[in-house]
Amino acid sequence: MTGVEIVGAVLRDHPALVERVPIERIKAGSLPDNIVLPALLLRTVSSIDRQWLKRGSVWRVTDRVSVAVRASSYADQIALIKIIKRLCGGLTGNIGGALRVSILTAGTGPDVGGPANSFEQTQDFRVSFDEPA
Repeated sequence: MTGVEIVGAVLRDHPALVERVPIERIKAGSLPDNIVLPALLLRTVSSIDRQWLKRGSVWRVTDRVSVAVRASSYADQIALIKIIKRLCGGLTGNIGGALRVSILTAGTGPDVGGPANSFEQTQDFRVSFDEPA
């Protein structure tokens, strides 16, 4: 399990977001050059697991996850960032098959020009969860 999979599960499970960004345009890793906009790209920025001297049946993992919004207009970019931040920020519980998940916002990136005159911005999250050993 990864933080990307957890955040992806949250995003794909929200009907209002999926109306604006269909599930097939919520991707991990990379976006194809010719993808229809808007689209979301999820990536792992970093991953740390808590080091115990004696490892038990689970260990705590904290992933920093970046959700890049690529849109055809600045207004769509801003609206999607707000939706994503509200959907994921502050969630706790068992999510997407992961145990004892905690999702916190971890900063919004700068506005940048994306490919083919698109608008792009990232929202980062700190995703902590228990991983089976």
